[in-house]
Amino acid sequence: MKATYKKYTLNFKTPSGTSRGVMRTKETWFLKIKDGNKTGMGECGLLRGLSIDDRPDYEDKLNWVCQNINQGEEKLYNALVEFPSIQIGVEMAFLSLKAKNPFELFPSTFTQGKASIPINGLVWMGDKAFMSKQIKEKIQSGFSCIKMKIGAIDFETEMELLQSIRKEFSANDIELRVDANGAFSTTEALEKLKRLSELEIHSIEQPIKAGYWDEMALLCEKTPLPIALDEELIGVFDAGHKKKLLQTIQPQYIILKPSLIGGFRGSDFWIELAENQNCGWWITSALESNVGLNAIAQYTFTKNSKLPQGLGTGSLFTNNIDAPLKVSNGYLFYDADNEWDLKRLK
Repeated sequence: MKATYKKYTLNFKTPSGTSRGVMRTKETWFLKIKDGNKTGMGECGLLRGLSIDDRPDYEDKLNWVCQNINQGEEKLYNALVEFPSIQIGVEMAFLSLKAKNPFELFPSTFTQGKASIPINGLVWMGDKAFMSKQIKEKIQSGFSCIKMKIGAIDFETEMELLQSIRKEFSANDIELRVDANGAFSTTEALEKLKRLSELEIHSIEQPIKAGYWDEMALLCEKTPLPIALDEELIGVFDAGHKKKLLQTIQPQYIILKPSLIGGFRGSDFWIELAENQNCGWWITSALESNVGLNAIAQYTFTKNSKLPQGLGTGSLFTNNIDAPLKVSNGYLFYDADNEWDLKRLK
């Protein structure tokens, strides 16, 4: 077997804002394995400023993986604990290598084009007019679940935007999720949650910064609306530590970004822990190209969750890898009649 990697820069169609700043580009790495006449491809979806493996020796580690590819998936995965985005790239590449179709990693009725995955429509941060425009577009496109990033502009303005949706659409018509990306201070969080709950918000992601377990546990105990942990899961490597985190905080939901938490195996472990304590969960992509999004979507479908998932990021980029994935009326489909166009990867 031989392995190579290639860096690829995805360009956003529109600068996308979060409480961590505005993104215009997103780096990713493709890992390719060749074994005889078979090729497997995976994506190492690093997210600068959020991934725990955003560190100076990242490419050195990718190079090490290529040099040691003959050790096999198991040994490589276990050696990459501190590099979760490379772990999932390795998982993907080996699944792809073994598959009949290198892009059908988890065969199902989804990959046959006979079933779909409900997803949320994502509203990025910006000024009021920009956010309002996105909300209208998502509703017109048929989304019944909208996730709005909050915490970067004035809270009162964000409340006005959410109120404008609720004036027109009840909680039965449109499910509203908000994502604070840790933007609330520990002293103001509960009051803000109370105000948000008046709008029948489904859930809020990461209201305060990760790492404040006691404060988050208190919030989860007193909150009038469900709290979902997101950034809190990143960089928690030890199995016992993961268990302790969930037992201490007792969240209502956890959100799984496979590229940030050790790929499919890492996600399986978190799901098992969550279900053991009646904690809900859903899966979200982390701005991967369609190569990574495809694998994560196929994996997600096999988990049989009925909740809307966060997998609608494929259309954000001007230079994504053309793929059979398509979004229609708030659902992600795999159009088996469409083919992959890999020209950009050459």
